[in-house]
Amino acid sequence: MLRQRVEEVLDKVRVGLKSEGGDIELVDVRGSVVYVKLKGACGTCPMSSLTMKNWVESSLKKELPEITSVQAV
Repeated sequence: MLRQRVEEVLDKVRVGLKSEGGDIELVDVRGSVVYVKLKGACGTCPMSSLTMKNWVESSLKKELPEITSVQAV
Protein backbone atom coordinates (compact mmCIF):
# COMPACT_ATOMS: atom_id res chain seq x y z
CA MET A 1 0.00 0.00 0.00
CA LEU A 2 1.27 3.46 -0.90
CA ARG A 3 0.66 4.97 2.54
CA GLN A 4 2.87 2.34 4.18
CA ARG A 5 5.64 2.94 1.65
CA VAL A 6 5.42 6.70 2.29
CA GLU A 7 5.74 6.06 6.04
CA GLU A 8 8.87 3.97 5.43
CA VAL A 9 10.53 6.83 3.52
CA LEU A 10 9.43 9.36 6.15
CA ASP A 11 11.01 7.15 8.84
CA LYS A 12 14.38 7.73 7.14
CA VAL A 13 13.79 11.49 6.98
CA ARG A 14 12.50 11.52 10.56
CA VAL A 15 15.92 10.45 11.92
CA GLY A 16 17.48 13.67 10.66
CA LEU A 17 14.60 15.85 11.77
CA LYS A 18 14.68 14.39 15.28
CA SER A 19 18.40 15.17 15.54
CA GLU A 20 17.42 18.84 15.10
CA GLY A 21 14.55 18.69 17.60
CA GLY A 22 11.78 18.21 15.05
CA ASP A 23 9.57 15.53 13.61
CA ILE A 24 7.18 14.92 10.72
CA GLU A 25 3.67 13.46 10.73
CA LEU A 26 1.97 11.87 7.74
CA VAL A 27 -1.49 13.41 7.55
CA ASP A 28 -2.83 11.89 4.34
CA VAL A 29 -2.00 10.51 0.91
CA ARG A 30 -4.49 11.54 -1.78
CA GLY A 31 -3.72 10.23 -5.21
CA SER A 32 -0.11 11.19 -5.87
CA VAL A 33 0.03 13.99 -3.28
CA VAL A 34 1.38 13.48 0.24
CA TYR A 35 0.21 15.76 3.06
CA VAL A 36 2.51 16.12 6.06
CA LYS A 37 2.91 18.26 9.14
CA LEU A 38 6.29 19.36 10.45
CA LYS A 39 6.39 19.28 14.25
CA GLY A 40 8.61 20.41 17.08
CA ALA A 41 11.48 22.70 16.14
CA CYS A 42 10.81 22.03 12.45
CA GLY A 43 7.29 23.43 12.70
CA THR A 44 8.56 26.90 13.54
CA CYS A 45 11.89 26.91 11.73
CA PRO A 46 12.28 29.64 9.08
CA MET A 47 13.97 27.05 6.85
CA SER A 48 11.03 24.61 7.00
CA SER A 49 9.90 25.34 3.43
CA LEU A 50 13.37 24.43 2.15
CA THR A 51 13.40 21.32 4.31
CA MET A 52 10.04 20.34 2.86
CA LYS A 53 11.04 20.79 -0.80
CA ASN A 54 14.73 19.90 -0.79
CA TRP A 55 14.64 17.00 1.63
CA VAL A 56 11.18 15.59 2.33
CA GLU A 57 9.72 15.95 -1.17
CA SER A 58 12.92 14.96 -2.97
CA SER A 59 13.33 11.87 -0.77
CA LEU A 60 9.76 10.75 -1.41
CA LYS A 61 9.93 11.39 -5.16
CA LYS A 62 13.25 9.56 -5.43
CA GLU A 63 12.01 6.40 -3.73
CA LEU A 64 8.38 6.62 -4.86
CA PRO A 65 8.25 8.08 -8.39
CA GLU A 66 4.44 7.98 -8.33
CA ILE A 67 4.47 10.85 -5.80
CA THR A 68 4.11 14.20 -7.58
CA SER A 69 4.19 16.61 -4.64
CA VAL A 70 4.32 17.01 -0.88
CA GLN A 71 2.16 19.61 0.84
CA ALA A 72 2.52 20.95 4.37
CA VAL A 73 -0.68 21.28 6.37
